[in-house]
Amino acid sequence: MRIISGQHKGRKISAPKQLPIRPTTDMAKEALFNIINNQYYLDEISVLDLFSGSGNISYEFASRGVNAITAVEIHVGCTQFISEMAEKLDMPIEVIKSDVFAYLQKTPKKFNIIFADPPYALPIEEFQQIAQMAFQKELVLEGGILVIEHEKHMDLSETPNFREARRYGSSVFSFFEKKSRP
Repeated sequence: MRIISGQHKGRKISAPKQLPIRPTTDMAKEALFNIINNQYYLDEISVLDLFSGSGNISYEFASRGVNAITAVEIHVGCTQFISEMAEKLDMPIEVIKSDVFAYLQKTPKKFNIIFADPPYALPIEEFQQIAQMAFQKELVLEGGILVIEHEKHMDLSETPNFREARRYGSSVFSFFEKKSRP
């Protein structure tokens, strides 16, 4: 995997082979960040990266100027790798070793962007639970978004706060936002 833009553009990152990861492809990541770049000043936002894996998405946000990134991952090897890379590249990534659902339940923090890349094998109900918790706990700031990456055969369009889905290869990004009250 590589960082595709920003301060560390072109830097290749090689995660240890034994880590249980499925990094977001460069094509999908580039499309995602084209959307995000048109909506936010990246140096003014906070990001929560759920199911961080190798840290691929966190590194991309940091390289592009985000100064407040929280990466949540349960696998100890992944959290160690993200911490080491963040320190090596001097990136502002707070790494938390935790079950994502437990973290969402207890965190008092709020974020402009929440990105979740759960294992594709999780049941659809757990993907929906991420969105439900993010909005019920008011973790998404006004004007913010939740992005959930999932496989192309999953449809989250009936999940509350769904805005749109965009497909890139075999991956789909479903976007969610706080609905304004009439």
